[in-house]
Amino acid sequence: MEQIETKMKRNFWLGPWPWVFISFIVVLSRLFFVHCMPDDRVIRQSQRQYWSEVPVSTTRGSIVDVHENPLAMSVPAYSFFVDPAFWNPSNGKSLSGLLPSEVVDKISKPLAGRFHWIARKISKEKADAIMALNLPGLYRLQEKKRLYPQNSLLAHAIGYCDIDDRGLAGIELVWDQILYSPPGIRFFIKEATGRAIDVSTTLSDLEKIEHKGRIRLTVDMRIQYILEQRLQEAIDKNQARWGAAICMNPSTGELLGLASAPSFDPNNRMDLLNKNKVFNNAVSRVYEPGSTFKPVIVSIALERKVTYASEVLSTPHRIKVADGSISESGNSNWGSLSLGDIVVKSSNVGMAQIGLRIRPFDMYNSLKDWGLGVVPGIELNGVEAGLLPSPDQWRGVVPANIAIGQGIGVSPLQLLTAMNAIINGGELLRPYIVADVIDSHGKKVYEGKKEVIRTVVTPSIATWLRKVMRDVVVRGTGRLADTPVTTVAGKTGTAQVAEKGVYAKKRWVASFIGFWPYESPKYAMLIVVGEPSKGQYYGGSVAGPVFRSVVEDMAQLNIF
Repeated sequence: MEQIETKMKRNFWLGPWPWVFISFIVVLSRLFFVHCMPDDRVIRQSQRQYWSEVPVSTTRGSIVDVHENPLAMSVPAYSFFVDPAFWNPSNGKSLSGLLPSEVVDKISKPLAGRFHWIARKISKEKADAIMALNLPGLYRLQEKKRLYPQNSLLAHAIGYCDIDDRGLAGIELVWDQILYSPPGIRFFIKEATGRAIDVSTTLSDLEKIEHKGRIRLTVDMRIQYILEQRLQEAIDKNQARWGAAICMNPSTGELLGLASAPSFDPNNRMDLLNKNKVFNNAVSRVYEPGSTFKPVIVSIALERKVTYASEVLSTPHRIKVADGSISESGNSNWGSLSLGDIVVKSSNVGMAQIGLRIRPFDMYNSLKDWGLGVVPGIELNGVEAGLLPSPDQWRGVVPANIAIGQGIGVSPLQLLTAMNAIINGGELLRPYIVADVIDSHGKKVYEGKKEVIRTVVTPSIATWLRKVMRDVVVRGTGRLADTPVTTVAGKTGTAQVAEKGVYAKKRWVASFIGFWPYESPKYAMLIVVGEPSKGQYYGGSVAGPVFRSVVEDMAQLNIF
C-alpha cells in the first residue's frame, strides 16, 4: 500500500498539474499588482478619462403679486469650473477683468483635486467672453438663476436666496419647502484630451424634477411702487435714518403694500451684506409709537368705563406724576378739553390722566388682547413681538407714559393691525400677505383669508373713535394729511427715541396712521419716518404729507 501511494505522488509531480498550479499563482499575483498597485502611467491616464457629476440649480417656484405680475422667477444662467488635471495655472491671468481678483489669484496657483467652481450664475455675455478665450481645463455648464425682475420692489417681503437657490429671508425662506427644487445632476465624460462631453440628456432629464410651485401675494405692485417712492422721498427730504410704510385692507387683514427704507436689490449680492438695507423696518423695527397709540388707549378706557365720550378734563401744560411729570408738546396749554378733543389736539396731559385710572394689570391684559407684546401671525420671518413690560414694572410715571405711547415698543405692523380693530368696527384680525400657494402638482395647499383673533372694542366705541380721527385731519394735528380726492381720517404721532434708558435729545420718530374713505373704510395705512434730522420732526408735518401723497397717487391710478 505504501508503494502505491509513493508511486502516485511521484506521478503527480512528474505530470502537468504542478505547472497548472504555478501558472495560477503567477496570474493571481499579476492581477493583484495590476489592480491594487498599478503603474504610475496607468494612474495618470485613468485620471484623464472619468465621469464627473456636477450638481446644478434647477427651476425654483415663482412668486407673483395679486395680479400675477412676476416678482421672483428662475432664468437660465451660466457657471464655470476648472479641472486641475487639465488646467494650466499660467492661464489664470487671462481671466482678469472677467472674474473677481481673488478667484484669478486662486486659479493662478496649482490646485488640488479635480473640481473647483470659479464662477456661478453669470450672464450670457460674460460667459461668452470667457468661452472665447478657449482655455483648456475650463468648463461651462448651464443652470438656473434666481431673478427678481422688479429689482428692489417689495424686496424685504420677498427676501432672497443663497447661490444654490435656498431661501434665506422673507417669502423665499418661509415658503422654501414649496419653492425649492432639488439640484439636478449634469453628467460629464472627460476624454484624455480634456474635452468634456455632457451626456445629461441621455442620463438625466432635468425637466422632470423642475419645481412648478407658485406663491401669489396679496400685494398690489402698483400700490407697492407708490409706497416705496413716496417713503424714499420723505427719507431723502428729511435726512432720516429709516422708514416704513404699510397699506392694508382693514376689513380682511390682507397687506396691499409693505415698504422699508433703506431698501436693497436682491439681484445684487453685495447689497445683501449691508445689514441696514436688508433689515425689514416694517415688521422687525421696534419703536415707541407716541400719539398714534392714543386711540387704542382711549378705546380701552371706554371699554373699561373709566371715562365717557362727553367727559371734559383740565389739561394744564404740565402735571406731576409720581416721580416724574407729563408735559404737552411745545408751549401748548389747552385748558379744558373733551375726551374727543384730547385725541384731536393730541394732549399728553389729558391722556396721562385717563391712563392712570386703569390698574396696571388691567391695562396690561387689555394691551395683550389688542395684540401688543405678541408676534403677529403674518407669513414672514423676523417679525417682532414688540416690548410690553410686565405690570409689576409699571411704577411711578410708567403708566402715564404708556398712555401717551411712550415706554412701550411696537412694530409698524403691530400698530396698524391694532388700529384696524377701530377702523373695521371692533375685530382684531390676523395680518396676512400670501393670497394662495400652489405646489408642484398644481394643488392649492394654502389660501390666505380673513381670520378674526378676537373682538376688542364694541362697534359703537369704534364708530365714535373713527369720527374723532376724522376730526384730527379736519381741524387737528393731521390737517396736512387731508386731501380733496377722498375723506381721510387718522392720527399723528411724534415720539422720542430711548437710548440707554433715557430719551435722547433731537432724536424722534414721526408717524401718521389713518384710513379712507372715512364713510366706508377700504384702506388703512401707516407711514413712519425714523429719526429725521433736517427741519421738522412732528408726525403731522413729516409723515402726514407722505400719507396724503400716497392716497392721491392711488386715486390718480384709479386704484380706489
